[in-house]
Amino acid sequence: MSDTPFGFGLPPEEPDDGDNGKKKDPTGGGQGSGGPANPLGFGPGAGGDNPFAAMFGSMNPNDLGAAFQQLGQMLSYEGGPVNWDMAKQIARQTVSQGNADGTKDASVGPSERAAVDEALRLADIWLDGATSLPSGSVSTVAWSRAEWVEASLPAWQKLVDPVAERVGLAMGDVLPEEMQAMAGPLIGMMRSMGGAMFGQQIGQAVGVLAGEVVGSTDIGLPLGPAGKAALLPLNVERFGKDLSVPQDEVRLYLALREAAHQRLFAHVPWLRSHLFGAVEGYARGIKVDTSKLEDVVGQFDPSQPEQLQEALQQGMFQPEDTPEQKAALARLETALALVEGWVDAVVHEAAKSRLTSADALRETMRRRRASGGPAEQTFATLIGLQLRPRRLRDASRLWASLTDARGLDGRDALWEHPDMLPTAHDLDDPDGFVHHEQLDFSELDKMLGEAANGPQKPAAGTDGKAGPGPDEADGKDSNGADGADGDSKDDTDK
Repeated sequence: MSDTPFGFGLPPEEPDDGDNGKKKDPTGGGQGSGGPANPLGFGPGAGGDNPFAAMFGSMNPNDLGAAFQQLGQMLSYEGGPVNWDMAKQIARQTVSQGNADGTKDASVGPSERAAVDEALRLADIWLDGATSLPSGSVSTVAWSRAEWVEASLPAWQKLVDPVAERVGLAMGDVLPEEMQAMAGPLIGMMRSMGGAMFGQQIGQAVGVLAGEVVGSTDIGLPLGPAGKAALLPLNVERFGKDLSVPQDEVRLYLALREAAHQRLFAHVPWLRSHLFGAVEGYARGIKVDTSKLEDVVGQFDPSQPEQLQEALQQGMFQPEDTPEQKAALARLETALALVEGWVDAVVHEAAKSRLTSADALRETMRRRRASGGPAEQTFATLIGLQLRPRRLRDASRLWASLTDARGLDGRDALWEHPDMLPTAHDLDDPDGFVHHEQLDFSELDKMLGEAANGPQKPAAGTDGKAGPGPDEADGKDSNGADGADGDSKDDTDK
């Protein structure tokens, strides 16, 4: 490190021989790069020992003012682990620039709003015959991309803050303990800049994702306000552009998916917190790659805040290889798959006899959810997690099997409590889950009835012998063996 902080130093002494001792300006201006015509050293060819010149030398005066303003925002931020004001600003800027294919955001017109409202209302009517859960939409809305950004940021805050908090703490932990007291201002500056850099990256990702999503529940999580079913007309049109499917069918199919998600999140009160809690639980088990962070801290130059940004882009998160972390990931992936699988099965049931392109649209959506878009990859880098259901097809088959075995009421009753839902193991054997869960439900009802009525004496049989015990009444002996197929199950497993 140089003796003068941040590249500032004393001006050079005036040479003894006057003008003859001055370096000639290679551009022919007659002045040195730091002379009166260029007092700060900015401009073409600027650089050398001045880090600010190297950073801003290629900027025009207007851009230079914006850069200083952004740097000031980074250093003055004193909020949480992510600068969400900056995230919103960057997201809206990204949206205004348009997609890579050239599509620009635009305000939603009256005709588009009417088409979205009609599609969502008709979708709710169709879903009445495909699920026992009633409508979950209090209102319908057609959003522009910028409006989706505004509506979804509170949900992203819940997802990202836990991981960003770990990074903020890690920034102080990588310094030796004896240096932390001395480096307090530097740590505070780094955390402020880290929050700003996170805000910048999240804003960029949200802005890109706003050009891809078609509703408020595209990634399997409820990103919009509760009870508000939403579609983005511009992205709906873009989604169906190359499918050779009538636009009305595309809009209606996507409305079915949005309305189905709304029913699930509205009438399964624990589901929203369960999913966000699963993401947070997984985030708690993520460790920061301190070797990368140490490199950033050791080479940290306040005049080059992009170092932190590059480190975030490269990813600094590693899931801990512990049973708890693996279990957290399995729970999260299974929960996402169950939500998406249920929506897939219910929407297909409602659409298959009404939309001629239902099968093609279903397969398109499955592939889209399985592969993920570029913005999802960005979030995977930033929070160490890919928010897509890896076992969507398995979950959809399981819900279809449950529909055949138990009907709509029996299938949807599983959402009453998270402990009643299928597990990752059950996705491997859906028929086994359907069969064993039915037995468990009957035993549970019997146990609850006995607990309510208290202990009872055996009833006498018609031949004067004692009647069957509680386990034998349904064909099982006292060891829990099923008289029909001979399978045994220890009572402690119930």
